[in-house]
Amino acid sequence: MSRKHVAVLMGGFSSERPVSLSSGAACADALEAEGFRVTRIDVDRDVSAKLAALRPDVVFNALHGPYGEDGTIQGVLEYLEVPYTHSGVLASALAMDKEKAKGVAAAAGVPVAQSEVINRFAFPAEHPMKPPYVVKPVREGSSFGVVIVQEDQSHPPQIISSPEWRYGEEVLVERYVYGRELTCGVMGDQVLGVTEVVPLGHGFYDYDAKYVAGGSKHVIPAEISPNIYQKIQSLALRAHQAIGCRGVSRSDFRYDDRFSEDGEIIWLEINTQPGMTPTSLVPEMAGHAGYSFGEFLRWMVEDASCSR
Repeated sequence: MSRKHVAVLMGGFSSERPVSLSSGAACADALEAEGFRVTRIDVDRDVSAKLAALRPDVVFNALHGPYGEDGTIQGVLEYLEVPYTHSGVLASALAMDKEKAKGVAAAAGVPVAQSEVINRFAFPAEHPMKPPYVVKPVREGSSFGVVIVQEDQSHPPQIISSPEWRYGEEVLVERYVYGRELTCGVMGDQVLGVTEVVPLGHGFYDYDAKYVAGGSKHVIPAEISPNIYQKIQSLALRAHQAIGCRGVSRSDFRYDDRFSEDGEIIWLEINTQPGMTPTSLVPEMAGHAGYSFGEFLRWMVEDASCSR
């Protein structure tokens, strides 16, 4: 019997290219160890022609950021009728737009923070909302472009309207939520464990805290009450289902327990293409649930389909 042929898409054009190359290489190695025939593809503008010529059985999508997780590559794969991992066109596009995803999640009963979308060239000279607040690109990942405006800051961040800004014309201005960084993965219909992410030497969970060695500590299971733990799991599954995600996703939360154990839980966003190295958050959660890295990736390959 011939081995299933898996094409691993990695790299691409987004700011998250280095992360994608790391995820893709780790996944390709692990899938080969699981017995699959693997072709590695560093995605460029000819990816459609390459896939049409290659005709793999499955595409493992290890791309991150624009073009890779916003519905673009998913549309190409639907057109080519190649089964693929992770979410489909609509869910990917929706999840990538932070404000629209928040609207859908909120309608499903998931608590979100007050926010508004502003064109960066029309960013006001006065604070658009009472500090502290966060300014972030509407359609980026890995905390690229995130600016936290502190309570004592006298004016809005000037970087947003400067030529140095390269994260799109629209920005999301969102109430800053104090508290702990919690995240929870979903694997099909199975909700995984809750991890607390503790940045080490960083003000928040920024790019370096995520990807530089020693930048953060992952605590799984998160040391929170069973009630809060289960509530986070329930909200992660609800967001995954409301947005229409398939395969694997990860929802990020803030949990403010400064004044009471019940505190405030706020859903920040959902990631339809979470990092996929063995030490990334979702593979760690899968490991906590009893899956080896290879078993976890095998599940994703077997779950792949079109019309997702």
